[in-house]
Amino acid sequence: MRNRLRVLAFDILAPLAAILALVFIGLALAWPLWWVSVCSVLCLLIVQGVIVNVVLARRDGVTVGTDDDGPGLRLAVVGVATVALVAAVLVGYLRWTQPDNTFNSDRGQVVRIASSVAEATATFAPQSPTASIDRAAAMMTPERADAFKKEFSGVAKDLTSKNVSATASTISAGVEALGPEAASVAVVLRGTQSVPGKPADNAVLALRVTLTKSDGRWVVDNVVPLHSR
Repeated sequence: MRNRLRVLAFDILAPLAAILALVFIGLALAWPLWWVSVCSVLCLLIVQGVIVNVVLARRDGVTVGTDDDGPGLRLAVVGVATVALVAAVLVGYLRWTQPDNTFNSDRGQVVRIASSVAEATATFAPQSPTASIDRAAAMMTPERADAFKKEFSGVAKDLTSKNVSATASTISAGVEALGPEAASVAVVLRGTQSVPGKPADNAVLALRVTLTKSDGRWVVDNVVPLHSR
């Protein structure tokens, strides 16, 4: 029973694990030509080692796993398999898990920022006419923030003179495109505009918010109406 377990562990599972690890690395790397060559050579060496082990087992009645005089060889077999498995886990993490985590984090950030800016652009109070403008500008690139303030300064004065107030809340927001340095988010808002003594006016607004990453921070590059085609 002891010898069977050693054969299973050292003679079968260890080389099989090493081959599977090499194949997994190839999948994670999308099989570049250099790894096809490396993987082919390493797998061939492992298969040759297994064949030699089988031949020696038939001739001498012992294998790497059952040879009591070769503990160093068993240690080497386990070490190679362990290195291959660790490399596979590391490559899989760097190629799949870490990019997925970064993508999910960026997606949440751009949606949150786009929703906040979109709501701020459609929110206005006569008591503090520039509060929402300043809040939106703080999440924009410096160039876009200056242009945004200039565009809305006249609107703020006009609404203040008419004692108009407006609020907006996000109905839905979705990522249209997302890359390492740029993103586009579509935001649908429910806007309410009111004037004292008159019924409130409700409307649904759709905006496209484009963002760029600057110094590791997502900032808004532009806000435009989203027109249906």
